[in-house]
Amino acid sequence: MANGDLKEHLSGKRGPSILTWERRLCIAAESAQGLEYLHNGCKPQIVHRDIKTTNILLNEKFQAKLADFGLSRSFPLGTETHVSTVVAGTPGYLDPEYYRTNWLTEKSDVFSFGVVLLEIVTNQPVIDMKRERSHIGEWVGLMLSRGDINSIVDPKLQGEYDPNTIWKVVETAMTCLNPSSSRRPTMTQVVMDLKECLNMEMARNMGSRMKDSTNDTSIEVSINFTTELNPAAR
Repeated sequence: MANGDLKEHLSGKRGPSILTWERRLCIAAESAQGLEYLHNGCKPQIVHRDIKTTNILLNEKFQAKLADFGLSRSFPLGTETHVSTVVAGTPGYLDPEYYRTNWLTEKSDVFSFGVVLLEIVTNQPVIDMKRERSHIGEWVGLMLSRGDINSIVDPKLQGEYDPNTIWKVVETAMTCLNPSSSRRPTMTQVVMDLKECLNMEMARNMGSRMKDSTNDTSIEVSINFTTELNPAAR
């Protein structure tokens, strides 16, 4: 894809340009929609099994596409709610319930996507043995218990975001990481949450642009007004 994968942009391997919070929300929402289609739009249902930032590709317009279906599994048509299969996936993104039981469901993808959301917010490694908590989910949970969400946000964003949308995305991500798959949201619910956050951030940015435009106009009017009233140089 023209713009590589999401991981490259978060890590800076694609150059100094920074993904804005609005762009990150857009990528998250589009990825979630792709995953929701696999779970609900495909017959039979497909579970990806390897959702991670390196498997979210970006085209020339930075639109997100899910990639690498080498580990994906389809469910037989019928009443089955899970497939018993050999565990496969990437450490850190792997659903611990699936790892423990060998029962694969669409909620295993939901867990992996929750990890991706935390990466998008924090730009932190999924596993870092130097942290107080090595897994990103446990680390974020610890930091949230201390009450300061700004400490987990990617500093590259330089405060250019609505804290309410950060909270909403983190809450969604942590729900996705629930140890019990039955208590995780569906991807349909995740898509709704992310679209709500995206709309809020777009409205915030639109308001900022309108304010800047108004200020520019005021300056221009002020300059013209002063010029017209002052006597011309002789």
